[in-house]
Amino acid sequence: MGSAENIDIRPGTVEDVPIVLGLLDKAARWLVARGRPGQWGTEPLSARPQLHASTSDAARAGNLFLAYLGGQPVGALTVGNTPAYVPPAPEPELYVNLLVTDRDHAGHNVGGRLLDHARQLGRARQAVLLRVDCYAGDDQALIRYYEHQGFQRVSLFEVARDNAPAWPGQLLQDRLDDAPSPVADATT
Repeated sequence: MGSAENIDIRPGTVEDVPIVLGLLDKAARWLVARGRPGQWGTEPLSARPQLHASTSDAARAGNLFLAYLGGQPVGALTVGNTPAYVPPAPEPELYVNLLVTDRDHAGHNVGGRLLDHARQLGRARQAVLLRVDCYAGDDQALIRYYEHQGFQRVSLFEVARDNAPAWPGQLLQDRLDDAPSPVADATT
């Protein structure tokens, strides 16, 4: 067993993309085993060419980071541009495009450490907002997780999908400066 203090965060490379996809597949299996397939579906995420490409692009741009505990990869983070389905931020931002942790290491604050790393990156890049979106269906546990990590709800949205119901999402943000946070959108 380790603790958050023992988590080492390192930049990722294109060679690390299979590790990230493996973490995603494991997380998707964990969700499905708990009757929660709405977030990522039931098929392995590693089979999605777009996900492989976007993770590789993040690595090439210096926006992929892996968390290690005892020398083993236990989480991954990609940051970058705002996705097209989310309205642009009114202020300079850094966007968390992907956050995944190994559920075998739950309780070690792996995700929290990765989000703290994203905050450091955002400040270094002159961003005043760190934003993320997440699945807003089922029991909304993921929304509560981000709120516990210091994020505030901004707005709900939906992503249309072919041959499937729309994917419900929640946009959240965390201020990286000392300015007061604007009132959240009434749709939350």
